[in-house]
Amino acid sequence: MSPKPDPTAATDLIRAWTLPSAVTLGSTVRAKGILQEVQAHLPIALRKALKVAGTELTLRLPAGSEAEFARAIRTVETTLATAETQPVIPREIEDILAIKTSERHRWLKDGRLPSAGTRTVKLRGRARKITFHVFDPAVIADILDSDRVDQWREDDVLAAAENRRRAAWQRKLVKAKKAGKSLPPDDASRPNLVGWEEFEGDIFS
Repeated sequence: MSPKPDPTAATDLIRAWTLPSAVTLGSTVRAKGILQEVQAHLPIALRKALKVAGTELTLRLPAGSEAEFARAIRTVETTLATAETQPVIPREIEDILAIKTSERHRWLKDGRLPSAGTRTVKLRGRARKITFHVFDPAVIADILDSDRVDQWREDDVLAAAENRRRAAWQRKLVKAKKAGKSLPPDDASRPNLVGWEEFEGDIFS
């Protein structure tokens, strides 16, 4: 992540840094998140002097601001030194893995997306605070590299089909019970489920 001078403006003081893929995980949303993290460490007056375009951060100050420029460079480089381990927030993980919010919630709930903790922030201009889960970037990189998202989606399709079969069988059992009938144990529509005995007991208890 070595800095590189930008010679495009002779009158301004400019320094640029290219964020590697290990930091952005291929996401421009993640790059913007890194920008915001770095800006938070800069003096308020200098925050707008740092911008991002794609995966490149650029610091630009007017000539004559050499001392501020040097201090800002040190701050940017110190913050970028730990950028690779910066937790991934919800909007970033959705962009990195190309997943929907509903998928993030579902996979977080069942443990497929392990949480690395929570973060609480105050919404700008509001008194209300929100708390959300964050994720370990190393774990997300591993999920991305192993194409696990496609497998999880296939698993979800199978699980949804199994749930529909279970619900249909339950309705059939209830209807048969009301009619005073019993279904043969070898009924073809009976699903082959682990723990079926417990499920059947719940229906007839």
